Amino acid sequence: MRNILALFLTISFLFGFGFVDESQKIVPVEKAYTLEAKLKGDKIAVALKMADGVYVYKKELQVFLNDKKIDPKLPNPKKLHGEDVYTKELRFDISVPQNANKLDLRISFQGCNEVGICYPPQTKEFHFKAPLMSGQSVKSKKISESKQLSEEESIASTLKHSSLGVILLTFFGFGLLLALTPCVFPMIPILSSLIVGAKDMNTKKAFIYSIVYVLAMSVAYTIAGVLAGLFGANLQAALQNPIAITIFALIFVALALSMFGFYEISLPASWQTKLAKKSDEAGSKGGLIGVAIMGFLSALIVGPCVAPPLAGALVYIGQTGDALLGGLALFVMSLGMGMPLILVGTGAGKFMPKPGGWMEAVSRVFGVVMLGVAIWMLERILPSMVTMLLWAALFISSAIYLRALEPLPNDAKGWSYLKKSIGIILFIYGVIVMVGAFSGATSIFKPLSGFGKKSVIVEQKGKLFQEIKDLEEFKEILQSSRKPVMLDITAKWCTSCKELEEITFADSQVRKMMQNFMALRLDVTDNSQSDKEFLKSFGLYGPPAILFFKKDKELKNFRVVGYKDPQEFLEILKSVLEE
Repeated sequence: MRNILALFLTISFLFGFGFVDESQKIVPVEKAYTLEAKLKGDKIAVALKMADGVYVYKKELQVFLNDKKIDPKLPNPKKLHGEDVYTKELRFDISVPQNANKLDLRISFQGCNEVGICYPPQTKEFHFKAPLMSGQSVKSKKISESKQLSEEESIASTLKHSSLGVILLTFFGFGLLLALTPCVFPMIPILSSLIVGAKDMNTKKAFIYSIVYVLAMSVAYTIAGVLAGLFGANLQAALQNPIAITIFALIFVALALSMFGFYEISLPASWQTKLAKKSDEAGSKGGLIGVAIMGFLSALIVGPCVAPPLAGALVYIGQTGDALLGGLALFVMSLGMGMPLILVGTGAGKFMPKPGGWMEAVSRVFGVVMLGVAIWMLERILPSMVTMLLWAALFISSAIYLRALEPLPNDAKGWSYLKKSIGIILFIYGVIVMVGAFSGATSIFKPLSGFGKKSVIVEQKGKLFQEIKDLEEFKEILQSSRKPVMLDITAKWCTSCKELEEITFADSQVRKMMQNFMALRLDVTDNSQSDKEFLKSFGLYGPPAILFFKKDKELKNFRVVGYKDPQEFLEILKSVLEE
């Protein structure tokens, strides 16, 4: 008994005075290892700290980032009992992959105590938000952030967070870019025809006409945009009905006939007399009123397509109710769209020939252009075959007017030969377009495409899109589809939609990639109540728009508003599939 007591006192004494190494104690696992991970810029810094006498095996250390095993660069290990181990502290960095939406880090390890006790395997998880890569500029940061938003949402964010000066400059730039789109092109011959058809035209007068036209167009865009943002009612879409389009087309026909000299369009004589008493510019004032009306109506009827800047402003107005700032942005954007019109219109007044035979010829050329605009308008409501025949009639009639089928006089000069050559070309092309109309072609730019339709259909193996009619039908398909769903919202009166159809969706690579999707299409040409409800349910104001869905949920950051070329659209399709 005394011997046992003595042994106990000896051991206690040795521990008390430190003659026995504390490292020989068995440290519990929760104190043996401390694992930390911190996100620092484009790297995750990992630190594994170990208690005295504790080590971890290199071969048992495993690192997973977003469920993918990675092999980070580790420091050189120590040798212990023939194994590679780390003691005291292990530090290493993990590079963050670009374009990662999330960072899920999982680290597993296992080690032992020098006493000879081994610990069970340990696993710890860390979760981070995708970081801003170090070294990126402020501009790059904005680009990275905008990728998480759709284009129109990013533009709406600019309205919310930028200064007034930045907003106005940005939207003016948007307008300049939109001036290069097909929605604005038809306004060039309209304005030019108004200037050519006016009396006593000069550079100053042409500049004033152009300014009035663009200001009226800008006011129309602003009013239509603010109404759409506040009430969700698209005034431009509402005017795409057969009655409005027919009336506007007849206006162009009337203007064309006046340019051919059948009659003269002017204010009534009694009105001109009253105005003349007040101003010598009576005729100009009357003309400016007509130009303003044409500018206002052109914005509403000619170019109703929705583009990302317009959609962004409408989203902002709808979310905040700030019609003043949103309307101001739309007005400045419209001025940007109108800058090329002002340049073209002023140039038309400056370089227009003096009154005489040349002036008559120029007026007749623009008369043909106005008839072309009228047919282009009617394409929205008439069958393709009818509009193709109208185009054919215009080309053939122009050729006959140029006396393409008449022999040249003996004293004919160079200009006569040139005029006859143009006439023959127009005649031949008109005949080709007429033949194409009966073959089933739908575009004057591809008048013989109807002859190859059968082989194209066989190659495509069915329609590219499945047509849907309303929201209920769409929801049913969305719930049953195993593929990602792509919804194309289009209309016959939408110029950008035609671009998508004839260029982007016609691309073989795009068509092949789209087979990975359930491709649906909603045609909102009629702008019916169900069409309006469908658009409103997704916060849309009109076509063109392409939406993507996965598991009943829209991927809003991939939403497309406006035209995208095949290469851009391919990248979007790939990103959606990888999401």
